Amino acid sequence: MTTQAAPNKLISGATGDWEVVIGMEIHAQVTSNAKLFSGASAEYGGAPNDHVSLVDAAMPGMLPVINEECVKQAIRTGLGLEAKINLRSVFDRKNYFYPDLPQGYQISQYKHPIVGEGAVIVDVSPSERITVGIERLHLEQDAGKSLHDLSATESHVDLNRSGVALMEIVSKPDLRSAEEARAYVSKLRTILRYIGSCDGNMEQGSLRADVNVSVRRPGAPLGTRCEIKNVNSIRFIGQAIDVEARRQIGILEDGGAIAQETRLFDPGRGETRSMRSKEEAHDYRYFPDPDLLPLEFDQPYVEALRAQLPELPDAKRARFIDQYGLPPYDAGVLVMERAAADYFEETAKGRDAKLAANWVINELFGRLNKEGLDVTRSPVSARALGAIIDLISQNVISGKIAKDLFEIVWTEGGDPKEIVEARGMKQVTDTGAIEAAVDAVIAANPDKVEQAKAKPTMLGWFVGQVMKQTGGKANPQSVNDLLKRKLGV
Repeated sequence: MTTQAAPNKLISGATGDWEVVIGMEIHAQVTSNAKLFSGASAEYGGAPNDHVSLVDAAMPGMLPVINEECVKQAIRTGLGLEAKINLRSVFDRKNYFYPDLPQGYQISQYKHPIVGEGAVIVDVSPSERITVGIERLHLEQDAGKSLHDLSATESHVDLNRSGVALMEIVSKPDLRSAEEARAYVSKLRTILRYIGSCDGNMEQGSLRADVNVSVRRPGAPLGTRCEIKNVNSIRFIGQAIDVEARRQIGILEDGGAIAQETRLFDPGRGETRSMRSKEEAHDYRYFPDPDLLPLEFDQPYVEALRAQLPELPDAKRARFIDQYGLPPYDAGVLVMERAAADYFEETAKGRDAKLAANWVINELFGRLNKEGLDVTRSPVSARALGAIIDLISQNVISGKIAKDLFEIVWTEGGDPKEIVEARGMKQVTDTGAIEAAVDAVIAANPDKVEQAKAKPTMLGWFVGQVMKQTGGKANPQSVNDLLKRKLGV
């Protein structure tokens, strides 16, 4: 039984509302030095056919040998997905014509995968959280790459990816909108990166999605699904789902039927197009690979891997809420990337955690996004940002001066405390000097004084004038207090 979409997730058609049902098959390249069944390098890039062993090239008599690190990565990932780890699994041959997989079949897992059912908790928005069921995770080898643009008459084949280890993570059809699907892939990528089992670089193809889409009337049985292959960006996943759902609704409302098929998404044209009719499992003629014994390990082996896992995103988020008193949304943003969470913790050490979170999320992340950088390449270190926060907390500088200081540290570097001293950036806390500035502004604007007495919101205008007169250095709280007293508001 599948869940039903909330009314706000339904799509309006010409003849009424429709519900989109989405299941995902995520192909995640395993972080490993070598391939799944050979010792060839699994590193991205390299000259064509530079990372190819005799096993990858399917030379006669070459036998596959399992890479234990890939097995460990699959188990770690399964533990991160709160999934059942199967102590016995089987590798199968999936028979299909792959022009870029020389052996003519793919070594995969079918009936007995290494990881069984699990679940992922996904925050779709600050107010909406869903649980997406995981059907299975299995190990399989990747295919090579056919290149059709190097010659007008020939296709070239690069086997560097051939045999690289993949984890295929299959969700249940629990997603009900493009927004939910995007959030799910983001969360899954976060978990994989925390564990270190996949780098999640979609632009390099190390994380890509096959998206199964069907539509139905609310409460009706599941419709016929189409699979959109190899979508390699979270934005494109959302677009592909919206386009495909609209296409299917249009066909059904015109009295047609959906053909079960595999389709490709063309982001340039904003459409999906047919690739081939959808194969069923029996079409692949799966059978256990005779060159590989069943994969077996015991529970202590699993528990040893569990003990090595880092603190995962959900646990870290809960701790940030409990330990630092952060709002759930802020905690969720901070734990999206492990490096960002570490940066925040270093910044917040011994300081006002909420103030630190505000600076990390708003100022730092905002600037990083603008510059196209990640937190590991930030020109402002956690130590430097902590020093800026210290100066605010000690009333040495105001929030406005702090933003100017952040800009200086970002562009020029240096110690924040020394910069404030050298450039005379300390805020004015001398009440006598502030009072003189307040008196001057009041004396120069008698008409505004009368308006402020009738309309207290005018106080903000006076604050702005005093701050301008003091070069932004006056302590804002002192300015507010003096103005309220002198204007009688």
